[in-house]
Amino acid sequence: MNLVIKSFLLSFICFVALAGCNTMEGLGEDMEAGGEAISEKAKD
Repeated sequence: MNLVIKSFLLSFICFVALAGCNTMEGLGEDMEAGGEAISEKAKD
Protein backbone atom coordinates (compact mmCIF):
# COMPACT_ATOMS: atom_id res chain seq x y z
CA MET A 1 0.00 0.00 0.00
CA ASN A 2 1.20 3.48 -0.73
CA LEU A 3 2.84 5.32 2.20
CA VAL A 4 0.51 8.30 1.77
CA ILE A 5 -2.57 6.09 2.05
CA LYS A 6 -1.17 4.33 5.13
CA SER A 7 -0.42 7.66 6.78
CA PHE A 8 -3.90 8.98 6.00
CA LEU A 9 -5.59 5.87 7.39
CA LEU A 10 -3.51 5.95 10.58
CA SER A 11 -4.26 9.64 11.08
CA PHE A 12 -7.97 9.06 10.50
CA ILE A 13 -8.11 6.18 12.99
CA CYS A 14 -6.29 8.24 15.63
CA PHE A 15 -8.61 11.19 15.02
CA VAL A 16 -11.73 9.06 15.39
CA ALA A 17 -10.41 7.40 18.56
CA LEU A 18 -9.50 10.69 20.21
CA ALA A 19 -12.67 12.46 19.08
CA GLY A 20 -14.76 9.68 20.59
CA CYS A 21 -13.00 9.96 23.93
CA ASN A 22 -12.83 13.76 23.87
CA THR A 23 -9.80 13.87 26.21
CA MET A 24 -6.91 11.67 27.25
CA GLU A 25 -8.63 11.25 30.63
CA GLY A 26 -11.67 9.97 28.79
CA LEU A 27 -9.45 7.56 26.87
CA GLY A 28 -8.13 6.16 30.16
CA GLU A 29 -11.65 5.77 31.51
CA ASP A 30 -12.78 4.02 28.33
CA MET A 31 -9.83 1.63 28.47
CA GLU A 32 -10.48 0.94 32.15
CA ALA A 33 -14.14 0.19 31.45
CA GLY A 34 -13.14 -2.17 28.64
CA GLY A 35 -10.69 -3.96 30.90
CA GLU A 36 -13.29 -4.35 33.63
CA ALA A 37 -15.79 -5.77 31.14
CA ILE A 38 -13.23 -8.33 29.96
CA SER A 39 -12.40 -9.26 33.56
CA GLU A 40 -16.07 -9.78 34.39
CA LYS A 41 -16.54 -12.02 31.33
CA ALA A 42 -13.44 -14.02 32.30
CA LYS A 43 -14.88 -14.64 35.78
CA ASP A 44 -18.08 -16.11 34.33
